[in-house]
Amino acid sequence: MSKRKQEEINNFLYIQEEKKNETIEELMRKKKNKEREKRIRQNNQKRNEDKFDLETETVIQMTNRNKKKQQEKEKRQAMQLERKRKKRNKKIKSIIKVIMLILIIGGGIVFTMTSPIFNIKDIKVLNNAQVPSETIVSLSGLVTNQNIFRFSSSSIKDKIKENPYIETVEVHRKIPSTIEIEVQEREHSYNVSYMGKYAYINTQGYILEISEDNKAKPIIYGTSTSEEEISPGKRLNNDDLEKLEDIIKITNIAKENNIYDKITSIDITNKNDYIIYMEQEQKNIHLGDNTNISNKILYVSAILEQEKEHAGDIYVNGDLNNKFQPYFREKLSN
Repeated sequence: MSKRKQEEINNFLYIQEEKKNETIEELMRKKKNKEREKRIRQNNQKRNEDKFDLETETVIQMTNRNKKKQQEKEKRQAMQLERKRKKRNKKIKSIIKVIMLILIIGGGIVFTMTSPIFNIKDIKVLNNAQVPSETIVSLSGLVTNQNIFRFSSSSIKDKIKENPYIETVEVHRKIPSTIEIEVQEREHSYNVSYMGKYAYINTQGYILEISEDNKAKPIIYGTSTSEEEISPGKRLNNDDLEKLEDIIKITNIAKENNIYDKITSIDITNKNDYIIYMEQEQKNIHLGDNTNISNKILYVSAILEQEKEHAGDIYVNGDLNNKFQPYFREKLSN
Protein backbone atom coordinates (compact mmCIF):
# COMPACT_ATOMS: atom_id res chain seq x y z
CA MET A 1 0.00 0.00 0.00
CA SER A 2 1.19 3.32 -0.82
CA LYS A 3 2.03 5.85 1.81
CA ARG A 4 -0.45 8.25 0.42
CA LYS A 5 -3.18 5.77 0.65
CA GLN A 6 -2.20 4.99 4.14
CA GLU A 7 -2.48 8.67 5.16
CA GLU A 8 -5.96 8.95 3.66
CA ILE A 9 -7.07 5.96 5.59
CA ASN A 10 -5.65 7.43 8.79
CA ASN A 11 -7.30 10.76 8.09
CA PHE A 12 -10.57 9.07 7.52
CA LEU A 13 -10.26 7.10 10.73
CA TYR A 14 -9.32 10.25 12.57
CA ILE A 15 -12.31 12.07 11.17
CA GLN A 16 -14.56 9.23 12.12
CA GLU A 17 -13.12 9.18 15.59
CA GLU A 18 -13.68 12.91 15.90
CA LYS A 19 -17.22 12.57 14.79
CA LYS A 20 -17.74 9.80 17.21
CA ASN A 21 -16.27 11.90 19.98
CA GLU A 22 -18.49 14.84 19.01
CA THR A 23 -21.51 12.58 19.04
CA ILE A 24 -20.67 11.30 22.48
CA GLU A 25 -20.13 14.84 23.78
CA GLU A 26 -23.38 15.90 22.21
CA LEU A 27 -25.19 13.02 23.82
CA MET A 28 -23.58 13.77 27.15
CA ARG A 29 -24.56 17.43 26.83
CA LYS A 30 -28.13 16.52 25.94
CA LYS A 31 -28.24 14.10 28.81
CA LYS A 32 -27.05 16.77 31.18
CA ASN A 33 -29.60 19.20 29.80
CA LYS A 34 -32.35 16.65 30.29
CA GLU A 35 -31.20 15.97 33.80
CA ARG A 36 -31.10 19.66 34.56
CA GLU A 37 -34.55 20.17 33.08
CA LYS A 38 -35.75 17.24 35.14
CA ARG A 39 -34.28 18.77 38.28
CA ILE A 40 -35.90 22.09 37.43
CA ARG A 41 -39.25 20.41 36.90
CA GLN A 42 -38.85 18.51 40.18
CA ASN A 43 -37.95 21.71 42.04
CA ASN A 44 -40.90 23.53 40.52
CA GLN A 45 -43.16 20.66 41.40
CA LYS A 46 -41.81 20.63 44.97
CA ARG A 47 -42.33 24.37 45.26
CA ASN A 48 -45.82 23.96 43.94
CA GLU A 49 -46.43 21.10 46.34
CA ASP A 50 -45.07 23.15 49.25
CA LYS A 51 -47.27 26.08 48.27
CA PHE A 52 -50.27 23.84 47.98
CA ASP A 53 -49.58 22.23 51.39
CA LEU A 54 -49.31 25.66 53.03
CA GLU A 55 -52.60 26.81 51.56
CA THR A 56 -54.18 23.49 52.40
CA GLU A 57 -52.93 23.70 55.98
CA THR A 58 -54.25 27.22 56.27
CA VAL A 59 -57.59 26.10 54.93
CA ILE A 60 -57.58 23.11 57.26
CA GLN A 61 -56.72 25.30 60.24
CA MET A 62 -59.47 27.74 59.38
CA THR A 63 -61.85 24.86 58.87
CA ASN A 64 -60.84 23.38 62.23
CA ARG A 65 -61.37 26.75 63.97
CA ASN A 66 -64.75 27.20 62.39
CA LYS A 67 -65.63 23.66 63.30
CA LYS A 68 -64.49 24.23 66.90
CA LYS A 69 -66.52 27.44 67.12
CA GLN A 70 -69.51 25.63 65.74
CA GLN A 71 -69.03 22.83 68.27
CA GLU A 72 -68.73 25.33 71.13
CA LYS A 73 -71.82 27.14 69.93
CA GLU A 74 -73.72 23.88 69.73
CA LYS A 75 -72.44 22.97 73.21
CA ARG A 76 -73.63 26.29 74.64
CA GLN A 77 -77.00 25.88 73.00
CA ALA A 78 -77.23 22.36 74.39
CA MET A 79 -76.33 23.63 77.88
CA GLN A 80 -78.92 26.40 77.62
CA LEU A 81 -81.54 23.91 76.55
CA GLU A 82 -80.54 21.65 79.44
CA ARG A 83 -80.78 24.51 81.92
CA LYS A 84 -84.18 25.49 80.56
CA ARG A 85 -85.29 21.88 80.78
CA LYS A 86 -84.08 21.59 84.39
CA LYS A 87 -85.66 24.92 85.29
CA ARG A 88 -88.93 23.87 83.71
CA ASN A 89 -88.84 20.52 85.49
CA LYS A 90 -88.03 22.26 88.79
CA LYS A 91 -90.94 24.64 88.28
CA ILE A 92 -93.26 21.75 87.49
CA LYS A 93 -92.09 19.92 90.61
CA SER A 94 -92.64 23.03 92.73
CA ILE A 95 -96.15 23.44 91.33
CA ILE A 96 -96.87 19.78 92.04
CA LYS A 97 -95.55 20.18 95.61
CA VAL A 98 -97.71 23.25 96.18
CA ILE A 99 -100.76 21.48 94.81
CA MET A 100 -100.05 18.45 97.01
CA LEU A 101 -99.56 20.71 100.04
CA ILE A 102 -102.81 22.53 99.32
CA LEU A 103 -104.62 19.23 98.96
CA ILE A 104 -103.13 17.94 102.21
CA ILE A 105 -103.95 21.14 104.09
CA GLY A 106 -107.40 21.29 102.56
CA GLY A 107 -108.03 17.68 103.52
CA GLY A 108 -106.75 18.38 107.03
CA ILE A 109 -109.02 21.41 107.37
CA VAL A 110 -112.05 19.48 106.16
CA PHE A 111 -111.24 16.68 108.59
CA THR A 112 -110.74 18.96 111.60
CA MET A 113 -113.85 20.99 110.81
CA THR A 114 -116.13 17.99 110.44
CA SER A 115 -114.73 15.27 112.67
CA PRO A 116 -116.56 14.78 116.02
CA ILE A 117 -113.15 14.19 117.59
CA PHE A 118 -112.71 17.98 117.64
CA ASN A 119 -116.07 18.82 119.21
CA ILE A 120 -115.84 20.82 122.47
CA LYS A 121 -116.39 18.66 125.53
CA ASP A 122 -115.06 20.89 128.30
CA ILE A 123 -114.87 24.70 128.80
CA LYS A 124 -112.64 25.89 131.66
CA VAL A 125 -112.38 29.41 133.09
CA LEU A 126 -109.14 30.40 134.82
CA ASN A 127 -108.18 33.20 137.27
CA ASN A 128 -111.69 34.56 137.78
CA ALA A 129 -112.74 35.75 141.25
CA GLN A 130 -115.32 38.50 140.75
CA VAL A 131 -117.23 37.08 137.79
CA PRO A 132 -118.67 33.52 137.99
CA SER A 133 -117.39 30.99 135.45
CA GLU A 134 -120.93 30.41 134.22
CA THR A 135 -121.28 34.10 133.39
CA ILE A 136 -118.02 34.14 131.45
CA VAL A 137 -118.93 31.01 129.48
CA SER A 138 -122.35 32.47 128.72
CA LEU A 139 -120.78 35.72 127.50
CA SER A 140 -118.40 33.76 125.25
CA GLY A 141 -121.27 32.06 123.42
CA LEU A 142 -119.34 28.78 123.40
CA VAL A 143 -121.26 25.52 123.85
CA THR A 144 -120.27 21.88 124.10
CA ASN A 145 -120.38 19.71 120.96
CA GLN A 146 -119.40 22.76 118.94
CA ASN A 147 -116.37 22.27 116.69
CA ILE A 148 -113.28 23.58 118.46
CA PHE A 149 -112.14 25.45 115.36
CA ARG A 150 -115.49 26.97 114.38
CA PHE A 151 -115.17 30.25 116.27
CA SER A 152 -113.03 33.38 116.29
CA SER A 153 -110.90 33.91 119.40
CA SER A 154 -110.97 37.70 118.96
CA SER A 155 -114.77 37.66 118.79
CA ILE A 156 -114.91 35.57 121.98
CA LYS A 157 -112.58 38.02 123.74
CA ASP A 158 -114.69 41.02 122.73
CA LYS A 159 -117.86 39.37 124.01
CA ILE A 160 -116.36 38.47 127.40
CA LYS A 161 -114.82 41.93 127.84
CA GLU A 162 -118.32 43.39 127.69
CA ASN A 163 -118.34 42.64 131.41
CA PRO A 164 -116.62 45.66 133.04
CA TYR A 165 -114.81 43.48 135.55
CA ILE A 166 -112.92 41.68 132.78
CA GLU A 167 -109.76 43.51 131.78
CA THR A 168 -108.03 40.94 129.56
CA VAL A 169 -109.00 37.60 128.02
CA GLU A 170 -106.98 34.80 126.45
CA VAL A 171 -108.65 31.84 124.73
CA HIS A 172 -106.66 28.62 124.42
CA ARG A 173 -107.66 25.59 122.36
CA LYS A 174 -106.47 22.38 124.00
CA ILE A 175 -106.68 19.80 121.25
CA PRO A 176 -108.77 17.80 120.73
CA SER A 177 -111.77 18.97 122.77
CA THR A 178 -111.03 21.46 125.59
CA ILE A 179 -111.27 25.26 125.70
CA GLU A 180 -109.53 27.30 128.39
CA ILE A 181 -110.63 30.90 128.95
CA GLU A 182 -108.03 32.77 130.98
CA VAL A 183 -109.12 36.15 132.34
CA GLN A 184 -107.62 39.00 134.30
CA GLU A 185 -110.18 40.92 136.32
CA ARG A 186 -110.34 44.54 137.41
CA GLU A 187 -110.36 44.93 141.17
CA HIS A 188 -112.92 47.01 143.04
CA SER A 189 -110.84 49.58 144.95
CA TYR A 190 -113.05 52.65 145.59
CA ASN A 191 -116.66 53.75 145.54
CA VAL A 192 -117.95 56.88 143.84
CA SER A 193 -121.02 58.41 145.48
CA TYR A 194 -123.81 58.30 142.90
CA MET A 195 -127.47 59.21 143.47
CA GLY A 196 -127.59 57.57 146.90
CA LYS A 197 -125.76 54.50 145.55
CA TYR A 198 -122.17 53.56 144.89
CA ALA A 199 -120.34 53.16 141.62
CA TYR A 200 -117.55 50.65 142.08
CA ILE A 201 -114.31 51.75 140.36
CA ASN A 202 -110.80 50.32 140.06
CA THR A 203 -107.50 52.19 140.26
CA GLN A 204 -107.78 53.07 136.54
CA GLY A 205 -111.12 54.78 137.02
CA TYR A 206 -113.21 52.13 135.21
CA ILE A 207 -116.76 51.86 136.52
CA LEU A 208 -117.45 48.22 137.33
CA GLU A 209 -121.00 48.23 138.64
CA ILE A 210 -123.60 50.27 140.51
CA SER A 211 -124.62 48.96 143.93
CA GLU A 212 -126.27 49.98 147.20
CA ASP A 213 -123.56 48.18 149.16
CA ASN A 214 -120.28 50.06 149.65
CA LYS A 215 -118.42 46.84 150.60
CA ALA A 216 -116.33 48.78 153.13
CA LYS A 217 -114.31 50.56 150.44
CA PRO A 218 -113.38 54.26 150.70
CA ILE A 219 -116.16 56.46 149.27
CA ILE A 220 -115.15 59.28 146.94
CA TYR A 221 -117.22 62.47 147.05
CA GLY A 222 -117.01 65.52 144.86
CA THR A 223 -116.37 63.95 141.43
CA SER A 224 -117.12 66.04 138.34
CA THR A 225 -118.04 63.14 136.01
CA SER A 226 -121.63 63.62 134.84
CA GLU A 227 -124.36 61.25 135.98
CA GLU A 228 -124.89 60.12 132.37
CA GLU A 229 -121.28 58.91 132.28
CA ILE A 230 -121.58 56.95 135.51
CA SER A 231 -122.44 53.54 134.07
CA PRO A 232 -120.67 50.14 134.06
CA GLY A 233 -117.93 49.85 131.44
CA LYS A 234 -117.28 53.60 131.23
CA ARG A 235 -114.54 55.64 132.88
CA LEU A 236 -114.29 58.78 134.99
CA ASN A 237 -113.47 62.01 133.18
CA ASN A 238 -109.90 63.30 132.93
CA ASP A 239 -110.19 65.72 135.85
CA ASP A 240 -111.41 62.97 138.18
CA LEU A 241 -108.72 60.59 136.86
CA GLU A 242 -106.03 63.11 137.82
CA LYS A 243 -107.50 63.38 141.32
CA LEU A 244 -107.76 59.58 141.48
CA GLU A 245 -103.97 59.39 141.12
CA ASP A 246 -103.68 61.54 144.26
CA ILE A 247 -106.19 59.33 146.09
CA ILE A 248 -104.18 56.21 145.22
CA LYS A 249 -101.03 57.88 146.54
CA ILE A 250 -102.80 58.92 149.78
CA THR A 251 -104.32 55.48 150.45
CA ASN A 252 -101.07 53.65 149.69
CA ILE A 253 -99.19 55.77 152.24
CA ALA A 254 -102.09 55.29 154.69
CA LYS A 255 -101.66 51.51 154.31
CA GLU A 256 -97.97 51.84 155.12
CA ASN A 257 -98.91 53.67 158.34
CA ASN A 258 -101.72 51.24 159.24
CA ILE A 259 -104.53 53.78 159.06
CA TYR A 260 -106.05 52.85 155.70
CA ASP A 261 -108.80 50.73 157.29
CA LYS A 262 -109.96 53.77 159.24
CA ILE A 263 -110.70 55.80 156.08
CA THR A 264 -114.45 56.02 155.42
CA SER A 265 -114.47 58.58 152.60
CA ILE A 266 -112.41 61.15 150.72
CA ASP A 267 -113.78 64.46 149.43
CA ILE A 268 -112.01 65.57 146.24
CA THR A 269 -114.16 68.60 145.49
CA ASN A 270 -111.17 70.89 145.99
CA LYS A 271 -107.85 69.38 144.87
CA ASN A 272 -106.03 71.95 146.99
CA ASP A 273 -107.70 70.60 150.12
CA TYR A 274 -108.49 66.88 150.03
CA ILE A 275 -110.57 65.94 153.06
CA ILE A 276 -110.51 62.45 154.60
CA TYR A 277 -113.29 61.36 156.90
CA MET A 278 -112.79 58.60 159.50
CA GLU A 279 -116.18 57.64 160.86
CA GLN A 280 -114.93 55.38 163.66
CA GLU A 281 -112.42 58.01 164.80
CA GLN A 282 -115.01 60.79 164.36
CA LYS A 283 -112.46 62.95 162.65
CA ASN A 284 -112.12 65.01 159.47
CA ILE A 285 -108.59 65.30 158.12
CA HIS A 286 -107.70 68.29 155.97
CA LEU A 287 -104.73 67.16 153.86
CA GLY A 288 -104.38 70.16 151.57
CA ASP A 289 -102.92 69.40 148.12
CA ASN A 290 -100.83 66.42 147.01
CA THR A 291 -97.48 67.74 148.28
CA ASN A 292 -95.60 66.15 151.23
CA ILE A 293 -98.23 63.41 151.55
CA SER A 294 -95.86 61.07 153.40
CA ASN A 295 -95.03 63.64 156.10
CA LYS A 296 -98.65 64.72 156.37
CA ILE A 297 -99.82 61.15 156.95
CA LEU A 298 -97.15 60.73 159.65
CA TYR A 299 -98.57 63.74 161.48
CA VAL A 300 -102.11 62.41 161.00
CA SER A 301 -101.11 59.04 162.47
CA ALA A 302 -99.51 60.71 165.51
CA ILE A 303 -102.47 63.04 166.12
CA LEU A 304 -104.94 60.14 165.79
CA GLU A 305 -103.10 58.32 168.53
CA GLN A 306 -102.86 61.42 170.68
CA GLU A 307 -106.47 62.51 170.23
CA LYS A 308 -108.17 59.11 169.90
CA GLU A 309 -110.72 59.95 172.57
CA HIS A 310 -111.85 63.19 170.94
CA ALA A 311 -113.90 64.00 167.86
CA GLY A 312 -112.76 66.85 165.71
CA ASP A 313 -110.65 68.01 162.78
CA ILE A 314 -106.99 67.41 161.97
CA TYR A 315 -105.25 70.08 159.90
CA VAL A 316 -102.13 69.20 157.92
CA ASN A 317 -103.06 71.37 154.94
CA GLY A 318 -100.28 73.90 155.32
CA ASP A 319 -96.76 74.11 153.95
CA LEU A 320 -94.68 71.82 156.17
CA ASN A 321 -91.52 73.23 154.61
CA ASN A 322 -92.43 76.75 155.72
CA LYS A 323 -92.86 76.35 159.48
CA PHE A 324 -96.48 75.17 159.30
CA GLN A 325 -97.40 73.13 162.38
CA PRO A 326 -100.18 70.50 162.01
CA TYR A 327 -102.85 70.76 164.69
CA PHE A 328 -106.06 69.25 166.00
CA ARG A 329 -109.29 71.14 166.67
CA GLU A 330 -111.69 69.32 168.91
CA LYS A 331 -115.37 69.33 167.99
CA LEU A 332 -117.43 71.15 170.56
CA SER A 333 -120.31 69.20 172.06
CA ASN A 334 -123.79 70.56 171.52
